[in-house]
Amino acid sequence: MKHLLKRAFFCLSAFLCLTSWSPAHSADSEAEPDKMGSGPVVIHSNKLEADDKAKTITFWGDVTAKRDDFAIDCREMVVYLRKKSLQTQEEGKASPRIDRIVATGDVKIVRSAGGTATAQKAVYYQEEEKIVLTGEPIVKQGNDFVAGDRITLFIAEDRSVVDSPQNGKVKAVIFPKEETGK
Repeated sequence: MKHLLKRAFFCLSAFLCLTSWSPAHSADSEAEPDKMGSGPVVIHSNKLEADDKAKTITFWGDVTAKRDDFAIDCREMVVYLRKKSLQTQEEGKASPRIDRIVATGDVKIVRSAGGTATAQKAVYYQEEEKIVLTGEPIVKQGNDFVAGDRITLFIAEDRSVVDSPQNGKVKAVIFPKEETGK
């Protein structure tokens, strides 16, 4: 169990990828990409349980995970570790041990560079490098926002997909940007 707790901070650093979503192309898209912070992830919750047999680490009760470039608030966060460590064929090093991270209950993700995402559930899949938001998800950048039944953020591809199979419609509100200096 002690070994599992040591890995908790490594595992939760996977949420660093949350800092790179882009729900809508803004006027700032030509700007230099966000530089990801390098500070530690600090997690506060009312309770933590590490289950080595189930390969899970669960935080619940007013969960807050913060780093210099993002913050995540939710009621519960569960880190699911892979059952077996996979080996890379070329280098023989163990790959990251995270399978997925699930945040539930009034999830709010805030980037220090701007932008928020809210939902009732956010699932980060490490291998696919994607985040799936469900439960009235909304992703905002300034006044612009997108909403639907499910928002999938493909981090490595810098793209997002908004689905609304239940209601049949997605909603995007994009305000015109003023041109600055010539």
